[in-house]
Amino acid sequence: MRAELLPVHRRVAAELLRRHGWDADRAESATDGLGPVAIHVTGVPAPVLEALVGWNLKMGLDLLTGDDWVLLAGTAARVGALARPWTIPPALAELATAVGLALPAPPPAAWATARGAIPLDRPVIAGIVNVTPDSFSDGGAHATTDAAVAHALALVEQGATMLDVGGESTRPGATPVPAEEELRRVVPVIEALGRRTAVPLSVDTTKAAVARAALDAGAWAVNDVSGLRFDPAMGATVAAAGAGVVLMHSRGAFPELASYAHAAYPDGVAATVAGELAAAAARADAAGIRAEAVALDPGFGFAKTPEQNIVLLDHLAVVAALGRPLYVGLSRKRFLGELTGRAAAERDAATAAACALAHDRGARLFRVHAPAAVRDALAVAHALGGP
Repeated sequence: MRAELLPVHRRVAAELLRRHGWDADRAESATDGLGPVAIHVTGVPAPVLEALVGWNLKMGLDLLTGDDWVLLAGTAARVGALARPWTIPPALAELATAVGLALPAPPPAAWATARGAIPLDRPVIAGIVNVTPDSFSDGGAHATTDAAVAHALALVEQGATMLDVGGESTRPGATPVPAEEELRRVVPVIEALGRRTAVPLSVDTTKAAVARAALDAGAWAVNDVSGLRFDPAMGATVAAAGAGVVLMHSRGAFPELASYAHAAYPDGVAATVAGELAAAAARADAAGIRAEAVALDPGFGFAKTPEQNIVLLDHLAVVAALGRPLYVGLSRKRFLGELTGRAAAERDAATAAACALAHDRGARLFRVHAPAAVRDALAVAHALGGP
């Protein structure tokens, strides 16, 4: 059996029922008021379906069934009651295990880093500091140390509660930067910021040598867009420093990261991204990185078409269900330009809206170019959605 957590949106469940052969009117009617937790289980034998219907006469879940599938929904407590195999009929044990694995883990209270835990009871806004001459967003406006430091401090004034410093662009068509050049760009900025501000600092790099030097210079965490795929020494470097790490979902070699060369997701983009991020978390564990230090980034804009990015944003709760701090990089992304018709520098309002929607679906760390609008949008989202 395979169980999948569904986003809490009626249209997603209705579309699923239509794929199972239901007509549109019946699907819309059946999913009215469904939730707040909904799980789709496939590969369910007829005797198990029969046992589930009998058991549910006492539990009161919403059940929609077909020949070999079931859509069950209800409060987290009621769905969770099904995920305890030792308390239910033996015929439901395998189903209970599958449902338990699909249920979202409790949201983490903090993200562990090399210089202390970062609380996640409120949204964390990581201001982007690109120390590169070829950034897709700012065109290299902050490529010198002094300009980058001044820009970073301005981001803090605008509402950034963290800073992410990078010396290698991952824009479409970008070429790799030698480690020596990347070190020259980022280490002086991190050293200067460590003296000028108390906000947490991360380094955006895929190279262990750069990560090691940045952590020694004062960084709290490493943001690795390869998810520990590119440099075999990165995991051990992060573990040795006790640093936090962001594992981003990506596919392919460096020149292909922002392309559509690996944008095939036949089993669904959200479920596949969640599975590949789970594999990245397993790599981190094997390298000795503590679980509480691992944050996950679904990689918006990387090996994903505009349509896939929209679906991934809507279904983000599937990734959040992995139980790690969820870090999103939506800022000024190409798919927001496709939606709004705006150039990169004009996408901050769309970014703020996307971040608020991501918060509603479980994200707690937000990497952005312009913190002010995002700060306000997240303040509203947080007030409505809680921690």
